[in-house]
Amino acid sequence: MEYILIIISAILVNNVVLAQFLGVCPFLGVSNKVSTSLGMAGAVTFVIVLATMVTFLLYQYILVPLNITYLQTISFILVIASLVQMVEIILKKISPSLYQALGIFLPLITTNCAVLGVAILVIQKDFTLLQGVVYGASISIGFGLALVILAGIREHLDKLNVPKGMRGVPIALVTAGILALAFMGFTGIV
Repeated sequence: MEYILIIISAILVNNVVLAQFLGVCPFLGVSNKVSTSLGMAGAVTFVIVLATMVTFLLYQYILVPLNITYLQTISFILVIASLVQMVEIILKKISPSLYQALGIFLPLITTNCAVLGVAILVIQKDFTLLQGVVYGASISIGFGLALVILAGIREHLDKLNVPKGMRGVPIALVTAGILALAFMGFTGIV
């Protein structure tokens, strides 16, 4: 039951983009096409899940025993940067078209605050390794869900007669705001 709560909370209630407002740059930048959004969601999922595992182990078995937990942020960023480089190399080999479509946003996963935020939150919430991995995977699914929904809406908006001053980024921001309000409905009425 505890894992189900972690999953539902991370995907819907505390969605990393729409409720916590982490990872907004790739959320708005890559959400032009559903296919590109799916690729970015996959890359972010891979990085978040691996980063969660590696940073948890690094923290528990190196930083804490050596009493150097103050190096947490720097060491986590180094781990994330290494994983993003690995994803970049793999995508360049496996899917050059997706690599080109993601463009600058792929290396920016390193600075995606959602990835670092999840790694830090796992430590702050005192999750076990398995809980942390479930949380990271769920956060990634929530990120991907929000990304794909926004991309689908933006693809549909491109076919509509949107006023000239609202085309592009302005309508994307309005849509993202409405989407965030819709996801906040999952928190319930207090």
